[in-house]
Amino acid sequence: MIAPAAAALRDRLRWRLVAATATPVDARRAVDAGVLDRYLRGLVADGADALAVCAHTGRGPYLDAETRDLVVRLAVGTGVPVIVGVGGRPGERTGEVAAQAVRAADLGAAGVLVFPVEGDAVGHHDAVWRAAGLPMLAFDLYVRPYAEPALAELLAHPGVAGVKVARLDDAIACQAALAAAHRAGRLAVTGEDRMFGPSLMWGAEAALVGLAAAAVPVTARVLRAYADKRYDEFVAASADLDRLAAVTFTAPMEGYVQRMLWIAAAEGRVPATHAGDAYGPALPDGDRERVLTVAGRR
Repeated sequence: MIAPAAAALRDRLRWRLVAATATPVDARRAVDAGVLDRYLRGLVADGADALAVCAHTGRGPYLDAETRDLVVRLAVGTGVPVIVGVGGRPGERTGEVAAQAVRAADLGAAGVLVFPVEGDAVGHHDAVWRAAGLPMLAFDLYVRPYAEPALAELLAHPGVAGVKVARLDDAIACQAALAAAHRAGRLAVTGEDRMFGPSLMWGAEAALVGLAAAAVPVTARVLRAYADKRYDEFVAASADLDRLAAVTFTAPMEGYVQRMLWIAAAEGRVPATHAGDAYGPALPDGDRERVLTVAGRR
């Protein structure tokens, strides 16, 4: 059984592109409201149907409460549905995550993306649901994946609208998770930047991806071509997107946030002063040039 609010979000996001946004900060890790507002509105203008903020791409687990509030408030101000990432910080208690969800509800979010947890995932999600009443997307993430029985149990929770599947390079696990969402009557959401096109063919009916933190038009073309059954266009657009994903979502994998910020700056979405990822790894010499060369060929 699915709760009416969860069913409504499931149906609202079907065949929609949710941009997993970055959080542009300056050298002091401070957010400029004007920079952030222009960035978020630009993603929507270029084809994002909804925004996911304070999630992994947005370095949500590192943001303080005041910054989270600003990010959520500005995202809601764009007028599209907003999904807020909650949790993800080591040692964080369920009550703290539930409090983040309550605040997201107060600020007008449409739902929350719940970072995966070890142990009682259903109990954790249930506490978030009872506290905030916001529909949830479960998060099957490659660094902390759910076993198939645990994911099936989670997808049966009435407050879960769907699952974002981000298994990185495990095609079999991705297929199984998408199939589980369909069996449960929940939304199968691809988070597979490196398997974007294939994941749609495997059953994903929406996308929530870090690739759309900057390169929105090419990402949107793939999803919409597939949804509209324009398969020749889908194949061509997928090839373009795969070339971009190959240079952005690569080792070191956590460097993808920095790479997407480089693209965002090159596209004029954010100033260079706000295009650094304070929490990612050092990247190889020449990485920026490789990324921007491929990005410029889209």
